Amino acid sequence: MKPGHAIASLLACLALTTPFTAIAAEDARQGGSTPAYAAQADDLTRLENGVVIDGRDVETPDGYTSGFRLIAGFTPLRLPRLDLGAEFSYFESDEVPTRLGDQQLLMDTISLGGSLVAGVRLGRLGLYAKSGLVGWEGDAVVARGDFDEAGTTRVTGFGARLELPGFTSRLELEEYDAPDMAHLNLLTASVHIPF
Repeated sequence: MKPGHAIASLLACLALTTPFTAIAAEDARQGGSTPAYAAQADDLTRLENGVVIDGRDVETPDGYTSGFRLIAGFTPLRLPRLDLGAEFSYFESDEVPTRLGDQQLLMDTISLGGSLVAGVRLGRLGLYAKSGLVGWEGDAVVARGDFDEAGTTRVTGFGARLELPGFTSRLELEEYDAPDMAHLNLLTASVHIPF
């Protein structure tokens, strides 16, 4: 590479990183240091090594499913608007109505999953996506006996988080790629107003 091209490349890199540094500083002043995937800033645990841990209980509105999620993530130093993480989830579902062929039945399921999460913060708005695998076991009780089922399926999701002075809102869609796990497909929305 010619010296002139190297200097031009260096100047172009500096020109590109300077606005991001200014935006990151503005994000920090506006409370934008909360990861894009986080539910509430108050629930975060920040470790000395820069890892941020977010954990929360999950209960579906229909009352069939309960469990928890745990996300451990970090923000790369050179990419202050990018959030990366890994999510661990555990759910128990009791007596979920489903079908096995032409037969209706109730199924108890347990699922254990892991996903990779990536998000980007644009000022007060955070957008994120996740993808991973879930292993599940189901115990279905029908008229002719017990059926045990198990499997592994893919889970995908995306969401948005908006943090304004006085409230934080969050919207997330999560989908499981297995008919037997359709009861875990969730669209959740929340508004958090501290007072």
